Amino acid sequence: MIGREEELRLLRELLTDAAAGNGGALLVHGTAGVGKSALLRTIGAEAAEAGFRVLRTSGVETEQWLPFAALHLLLQPTIRTIRNLPAPHRQALDNALVATDTEPQIYRVGLAVLELLADAADRQPLLLLVDDLQWIDSSSSDVLRFVARRTHDLPILVITGARIHSPDAYSPGMLPDLRLEPLGPAAAAELLDTSAPGLSAPVRERVLERAEGNPLALVELPKAAQNGLTPFDDLPLTQRLEQAFAARTDSASRACRTFLLAMATEPTAPLSQLLTVSSRLMGSPVTVHALQEAIDAGLVVMVGRKIEFHHPLMRSAIYMRAAVADRLATHSALATVMDDVSGRQLVHLAAASLGPDEELAARLECFANESQARGKVAAAIPALRQAADLVRDAHRRTGLLIRAAELAGEINDRVNAQTLLDRADLSVLGPVERARLMLVSDKAAFEPDDPQRRIQDMVTAAAGAFDAGAGDIAENLLWRAAARCFFQDGDAQVRAGAADELDRWNPDPNASHLLTVRAYTEPYRHGADVLARLDGLAPDPQDGRTLHFLGSGSMVIGDVGRAAHYLAQATAVWRSQGRLGLLARSLAGSWPRVYLGQLDQAREESAEGVTLAEETGERIVWLGVKATAALVAALRGEREDAVRAVRELRASSLFPGMPFATVMAQQVDGLLALFDGRATEAYELLARAFDPADPHHHSVSHWLLAPDLADAAVAAGTVEQARNLLSGLPELAGRLPSEMMVVAHAYTRAVLAPDDSAERIYAWALTALPATWELSRARLHLHHGRWLRRQRRNVDARTPLRTARDGFFRVGARPWADMAREQLRAAGETSGQRHANTGELLSAQEMQIAVLASQGLSNREIGQRLFISHRTVGSHLYRIYPRLGITSRGKLATALAALHEEHPTPDTSGTPD
Repeated sequence: MIGREEELRLLRELLTDAAAGNGGALLVHGTAGVGKSALLRTIGAEAAEAGFRVLRTSGVETEQWLPFAALHLLLQPTIRTIRNLPAPHRQALDNALVATDTEPQIYRVGLAVLELLADAADRQPLLLLVDDLQWIDSSSSDVLRFVARRTHDLPILVITGARIHSPDAYSPGMLPDLRLEPLGPAAAAELLDTSAPGLSAPVRERVLERAEGNPLALVELPKAAQNGLTPFDDLPLTQRLEQAFAARTDSASRACRTFLLAMATEPTAPLSQLLTVSSRLMGSPVTVHALQEAIDAGLVVMVGRKIEFHHPLMRSAIYMRAAVADRLATHSALATVMDDVSGRQLVHLAAASLGPDEELAARLECFANESQARGKVAAAIPALRQAADLVRDAHRRTGLLIRAAELAGEINDRVNAQTLLDRADLSVLGPVERARLMLVSDKAAFEPDDPQRRIQDMVTAAAGAFDAGAGDIAENLLWRAAARCFFQDGDAQVRAGAADELDRWNPDPNASHLLTVRAYTEPYRHGADVLARLDGLAPDPQDGRTLHFLGSGSMVIGDVGRAAHYLAQATAVWRSQGRLGLLARSLAGSWPRVYLGQLDQAREESAEGVTLAEETGERIVWLGVKATAALVAALRGEREDAVRAVRELRASSLFPGMPFATVMAQQVDGLLALFDGRATEAYELLARAFDPADPHHHSVSHWLLAPDLADAAVAAGTVEQARNLLSGLPELAGRLPSEMMVVAHAYTRAVLAPDDSAERIYAWALTALPATWELSRARLHLHHGRWLRRQRRNVDARTPLRTARDGFFRVGARPWADMAREQLRAAGETSGQRHANTGELLSAQEMQIAVLASQGLSNREIGQRLFISHRTVGSHLYRIYPRLGITSRGKLATALAALHEEHPTPDTSGTPD
């Protein structure tokens, strides 16, 4: 560990924090040989001495298509305690770790593993060491990522190691990461002099030059030089190291070399199996003496009862140095002895093949079919990929690759999906394959460039698939094209093209898919009909897909109450099924809640949505829920949080091409300026959202900003300009009579009304507003009171101002509540002391936990609902009680109800102006 003092200090601090119950996770990444494994071994030894229980696993290339292989190795020491878990967790782990006909949802396994580890950590702090992350199977990687993000309140530390070139190696940025750099000159010289004393000056200088600070090179290159090799050629450092490693086997016996090649080809095989394979290849018995020879030569080590190579590069070096014939023979021999493990056998049969093999390709495809039928999608993907390598027909090869990419998309493995798509031959695609390809590529990467062309291409491909008889694929693709019409605010031509294509199919006019596509594409043309048909629907409350369709369709046209209702139902379905990607999407329902005045719920759901979107890679969803979080923070008076959220939004590479998010960011900036008293700036910011040429304009969503524009116009003295900007609103509100449009029209007409008709219009507007839009109603009462004060009717103004103040306090809109209090004071009525509400006392997640606990749910039930450990729930409750001034769970409901209902008591002792 020469030269690694700072890295060790950091890791020791993390150990100390974890021992105190404040766990965490860290990704250590860097080039091969830079010392990741050594660092993990060192901190593991120190942790064990400090009283930690250390669990280890590592990735192996040949196990990447075996679901939960790395997880099984990690949990091996804790297997017996699985029986102590509740039945759902026990079943999930049994399905994951034991050969069964079904594969459970990844996040069900993740929660079960979290609970297993949390229980173990309650007895003894845990350190999880995960090396060679880039080779870990996707199922294990997803579970480990899930666990690593949920250790902050537990005595669990997760440290992972990955090569820096790994594509998506645990997604640097998803977790805190430490890039392990080469050693500096002084440390490199010290390590070289310690490991290889006595080198001649020229050789010493040459090693230092060529090692480039790589610790493994500093140790191994001198050995190669002493053995007569020339490790100073111009090959890349990793190749020079592999050559140096491989050369160390030259003096080994043939039996030892054969054993090492078998081990390099199948690193996790048991010793007995490796000896059997080696004996087959030698034509004579190979015994444990071959293993002992490898150990004595420092080529492999025993870790418990497991054999490991001294370094991962040793394994690749031995494999690559072997003759091609020897490698193929080794794969064939392994396939023979692994005939009871279909997946492993097929891996080696495919590796033993030199060219096209239609029979083996068919077997691989059959294995993929069986795996998919049992829900083992992660195993089907590499089988299809290898089958594609073995077929002659380019059309079939591309079909296999697209199918593999589709499955990768299902399990949210976007990197693998894109890699598979890159290998597809687009020139041989038929209409159905082209549509399938577009579906997968849309999931793998949402391109922000040239959205009009992309939407048109998707509509054209959907038409081709429909005409070819693939109705389900066509429907799905057209829905995605329509969604782009909203997210990227497609122009009138592409919107009409998508809507017309759907009409060509003559669909059921009440189908959820049809209603959603029409809402997304041409809301002003179809809006009234969509709203009328929605009124007649009664969807199955357990049909998450239909509920999400209807909820998202309602949301984009501003039918806010229905959107919140349907998306809440969809959220419950996805939550019960543990489908976190879909749950993140339906938590977009936090946006409608803002306009219903449900700021506490919007805050909780948007915060959860941000976390889940980051975890599942739902980048478009992240933009929406992050924008909602920013808006909620602004309305609650949490200025710094709002500014930070908008800054993070604008930093996203996708943000500039997503008007649905840019308009929300502009809204937050405008409101913050308005609340700060910068009325002219606020008006200018908000007015930009009404300019079709401005990047912050969205052809539908900008009407949600109409009330804010009216507020700013009154404060800035730009009422006439605002009336001109809103001149087209009445006609559009007639064509699209959604809640959003009704509120925009009624609110702005009243606030911007001339004095001679204001009284009558305020009365009409308050009647026109939907009853559920509590925040807008309170805002309109505030403006009515202000108008009355301007007419010197202070006594009359007190009633609407008092109503406004109480409404703002009820929903937690502090800036407007303070405005109402100030207006009331000016009208001669002083409000009492403002009390803090629950949202100011508790974080978003703490609020969720407190509410669920007050409803009688146990810690385990709350943990299952929020996808956190029951012990984390307990830690939160321990902090919640004193903040609410209570000491037990039984008093939660009363404390929450009291805080929710509290608002200032009017003091009418003041003297009117």
